[in-house]
Amino acid sequence: MDFTDLQEAFARQELFEGKTWRTSPEPWKLSAEIVSALEGIGQVSLDFYKALEVLYSRSADGKKLLRNKEVYAPWVAEYLDRGKPSELVAISRSKACKGRIPPVIRPDLLVTAEGFSITELDSVPGGIGLTAYLNALYEGDSRFPILGEEKAMEKAFYRRLASLSPEKGNPVIVIAVSEESATYKPEMDWLADRLQLMGHRVFSLHTDEVFPLGGGLYFDIEGNPEKIDVVYRFFELFDLANIKTSQFIIEAWENGEIALDPPLRPFFEEKSTLALYHHHLLREFWRESISKKSRKILDSLIPKSWIVDPSPLPPGAAIDGPLAQGRQLHSWMDLAEASQKERNLVLKISGFHETAWGSRSVVIGNDVSKEEWASSLTEACDGADSHLHVIQEFRKSIRLSHPLYSLDGEVYEASGRLRLNPYYFVNGDKVELVGALATFCPPDKKIIHGMEDAAMLPCSVMD
Repeated sequence: MDFTDLQEAFARQELFEGKTWRTSPEPWKLSAEIVSALEGIGQVSLDFYKALEVLYSRSADGKKLLRNKEVYAPWVAEYLDRGKPSELVAISRSKACKGRIPPVIRPDLLVTAEGFSITELDSVPGGIGLTAYLNALYEGDSRFPILGEEKAMEKAFYRRLASLSPEKGNPVIVIAVSEESATYKPEMDWLADRLQLMGHRVFSLHTDEVFPLGGGLYFDIEGNPEKIDVVYRFFELFDLANIKTSQFIIEAWENGEIALDPPLRPFFEEKSTLALYHHHLLREFWRESISKKSRKILDSLIPKSWIVDPSPLPPGAAIDGPLAQGRQLHSWMDLAEASQKERNLVLKISGFHETAWGSRSVVIGNDVSKEEWASSLTEACDGADSHLHVIQEFRKSIRLSHPLYSLDGEVYEASGRLRLNPYYFVNGDKVELVGALATFCPPDKKIIHGMEDAAMLPCSVMD
């Protein structure tokens, strides 16, 4: 891609409010072998989500976890429901939600010396519109076959939502974006416009633009109320209390007037679910619920992770967690005395909080002073009654190189670290990989995310 063409394209179509990033003449190149690995990661991510749904439901219902063994784990649902309003918990456990999982799965994948590493599974991911836009922008260069070419992202998004509606002809689909998520509104506007050009009735609206009428949910088109068939909620569930129209949306769904995706199940938005995969009391459940082949991949993908639960222990007990001064923990605050090497850990809030997205709560133990680390641990322990934190083994990404444009349009070979975000759409027991966003950050950045100094690129499939 020519530098001038890219600058003009981004000037015409702003995809994030007030955000800019670096550009490149080339997409990020992936070998066919890596694409095949990404497809496998999508399938095991779905296997994990399906098993997680069973785990939560059995825990919440007081049912045994294993088919042939009297093992119960009410603490799982207690962890995952902690801090949530009782009304939302009741909806999450309702018959209407049972068995339902998010329609889009987007893992955050770091490229490490040992391979890919998952830092998070996002069930309400941003970047759907941005990735589709970048795919379309770079698609014209025949040297780089784009992963997700020919509107694959847009088609998969529409296909999933349209399938939920009893109105099979041309349902009215609304992407409802909250104020908290307003940064992503431009990319959803672009996605809706793109689908309208394909003949579909898809609209990107702020959540306060919908209103109830006769039990249904509507929005205004040139002074006339238009009935909505499907709502794609582009907001996380911690934000419900701040959305004036949330009750109208929920009531219309409960009345059967609209279909709603992702489902109202906040446990899917908790980072602590990855820690549950490593929990020693759940090993038999995962072994019974996920195939050996999928577990082998998940074992390598998911770093060791632990839930920070400051509940007091008996004198002789120890915490199943990292070490401090070479010794097991009796209290999570023992980690305040960990050496810098032992602090090769990430501390972050699990979910249902405004700081749980965008890396805002992330603290890397060996990247801060001992005092800052102790203060962060204290905050995590003090707030555990309402918001759990997780600690995760920090896996450092390797340095890679890619051509970038300088600010004056010259091409140079940049060094940096990579995060890949593949987008998978769920179709029954299978997932469809429809694109991937590469975020290429300067090498001194330990937390890799969209930033002014980063390049955000589509991915191509190379032989």
